[in-house]
Amino acid sequence: MTPRSVLRYETWTLQPDREPDAEPVLYAMQCAVDGETSPTSEDFAEPQDWVLRHCGQNPSHHTYREIITRPWRTWRQT
Repeated sequence: MTPRSVLRYETWTLQPDREPDAEPVLYAMQCAVDGETSPTSEDFAEPQDWVLRHCGQNPSHHTYREIITRPWRTWRQT
């Protein structure tokens, strides 16, 4: 007997997880000058406040990155 392969093509869907038990969306900010990162929070105001404090303490630091952690889910369409 020779081995055989069976291929099955399926359609999958990918979307942000908005189920009640989904992990929360998390926000953080990172200074592009020194790489320092704010604490992560579910409320964007907290990382934003960190940026304002950080640039106040480091007047030459003007560039920042937003870091968003968003849960996603997949499922197979039937």
